[in-house]
Amino acid sequence: RRCSISAKRSAPRRAAVRTPDPTTTLRRALSAWVAAIALLANSIATGAGLAVLILIFGHVSGAHFNPVVTLAAESQGVFPWREVLPYLAVQVVAAYAGVAAAHLMFDQPPFFASTKIRTGLPQWWSEALATFGLLMVIWACVGERIRAAPYAIGLYISAAYWFTASTSFANPAVTLARSASNTFAGIRPADTPIERRCES
Repeated sequence: RRCSISAKRSAPRRAAVRTPDPTTTLRRALSAWVAAIALLANSIATGAGLAVLILIFGHVSGAHFNPVVTLAAESQGVFPWREVLPYLAVQVVAAYAGVAAAHLMFDQPPFFASTKIRTGLPQWWSEALATFGLLMVIWACVGERIRAAPYAIGLYISAAYWFTASTSFANPAVTLARSASNTFAGIRPADTPIERRCES
């Protein structure tokens, strides 16, 4: 009888131990909401900014901000090979310049290595799909001479932030530059394509 009474008395205590702390639950929920809002803001700003940049520089350089797009254009015979290397160099330098400019606006060092881990098969598969989709959007718009191409490309990148596990880098130059930013958008240098290639 003593054992049964003791068991009954201890039952509420066990229930209390198993019940999650409301403060911890609220903290986790708020953290998830903050991350979602940050991703939403990032995706909107990136897509809108990309559309504007394409509108501005489209008639100047073809709006080639992405080495993959430049190489794909050359492989299709619509971009001269002699201009590929200069374009690639400018794309990488401009990406790093963009990182430095963003950091200085928020009183941060121009460059500081990211510690955010972004690696593994899901990440690489996401990047492959995101890049393939980006090329499909570009070629479809160019082939059909769609005047709204800048908006279509910007909207695709904004959407790809959400439907990929990697938040859609889809640009090797930007990937390298983001390794020099220890922020929400960063990527650990060891996880970038060039660093992994050097290690192998």
